[in-house]
Amino acid sequence: MSQPSPSSKSAIVIGGGPAGLMAAERLRAAGVEVDVYDAMASVGRKFLLAGKGGLNLTHSEDRPLFDSRFAERSNSVAAWLNELDGPGLRAWAAELGVETFVGSSGRVFPTSMKAAPLLRAWLHRLREAGVRFHMRKRWLGWAEDGGLRFAGEGGETLVTKPDVVVLALGGASWPQLGSNGAWAPLLAQRGVEIAPLRAANCGFELGARQDPSLDQAVAPIGWSELFTARFAGLPVKPVALHFEGQTGRQFARQGEFVITEDGIEGSLVYAASALLREEIAEFGQALIHLDLLPDRSVDFVAAEVARPRGPRSLSTHLKSRLGIEGLKAGLLREVLSKEQYGDPATLAATLKRLPLRLVAARPVAEAISTAGGVRLEALTAGLMLKQLPGVFCAGEMLDWEAPTGGYLLSASMASGRVAGEGAAAWLAGRSAA
Repeated sequence: MSQPSPSSKSAIVIGGGPAGLMAAERLRAAGVEVDVYDAMASVGRKFLLAGKGGLNLTHSEDRPLFDSRFAERSNSVAAWLNELDGPGLRAWAAELGVETFVGSSGRVFPTSMKAAPLLRAWLHRLREAGVRFHMRKRWLGWAEDGGLRFAGEGGETLVTKPDVVVLALGGASWPQLGSNGAWAPLLAQRGVEIAPLRAANCGFELGARQDPSLDQAVAPIGWSELFTARFAGLPVKPVALHFEGQTGRQFARQGEFVITEDGIEGSLVYAASALLREEIAEFGQALIHLDLLPDRSVDFVAAEVARPRGPRSLSTHLKSRLGIEGLKAGLLREVLSKEQYGDPATLAATLKRLPLRLVAARPVAEAISTAGGVRLEALTAGLMLKQLPGVFCAGEMLDWEAPTGGYLLSASMASGRVAGEGAAAWLAGRSAA
């Protein structure tokens, strides 16, 4: 990035995640003096955590399929992606010296698979361009004169009102990394419309182990102690998850998920989490069905279960004929009574359609990301708050959500670019006026 010419215009970016850093980059490129404030000791904490197992930067899907991942917000997010889409993000990373590749699932990763090299190169370029960083500064809101209040190690600090502010404060997931949603009441007090912050890409708690189609008595809520002791933390794979909601919501996909002490989590569950969360909010529960043998037909499974087994036990029969053992066998025991387990027709049907009743999403602090936030209707196309001219918002604090797979990070960074360029354009317009 070339060094911009000096400018008397000033911007403060609050939040040093990917959206905030991208906004800072665009403002500085426009010649604006930029200071970044963050509550943590270093920037990009959640970015680094997301890249711990391999940084999923974006996805290689063509648009408009990529856009559709943002559901009812797809049109709004598409406008951000017009400024920085998946190929654009890969080109941006290449400018930092970070090459990327497309994995077998279509996800895009740095060749090193790590987030730290990209973040180091990015911060070096920002500092070289003149962006200043102020760490351990937690935003407290505005002073009466429009200045910005920050809490730090030495007490409260008041920063003179800048020409423009970009808020990129994250949602409310992983609060230990700085995103705790404390900004929501500060904006609401100033008339900004905020959608309640909710868990997204989250796990769910298991309800009573009952399915009306099986005429099964209500079992205790959650997994049995024996099942939890043996299988909590283990993945279920391969498996297909099917969901048909009471208002027409539908989901069907093959993948894998993980057993938790009180329910389920993992990539397959995250992909369905928005639908499941809304179903629970409306009806108090969401009934899902698992296909434990997604590569086998209903007729094949029924025939194998009914095949004569001679002196062998049923568990040995299922293991030898269908490969059902361990965790999957345990799941059958969790939902079927002894009598049902011994009935070939019921057992075969359950192998292809095992019911789990979910009754609550896990707390937002545990979620991968956050739904809700600043309603997009409260913002201009350049992501400026209509109620607060000169204040822009970006990233996960906005009211949108997406599944994992590179969509979250890609859209967050695109929104940061839009907010940064929107702020720069607003400043230029005021100067021209």
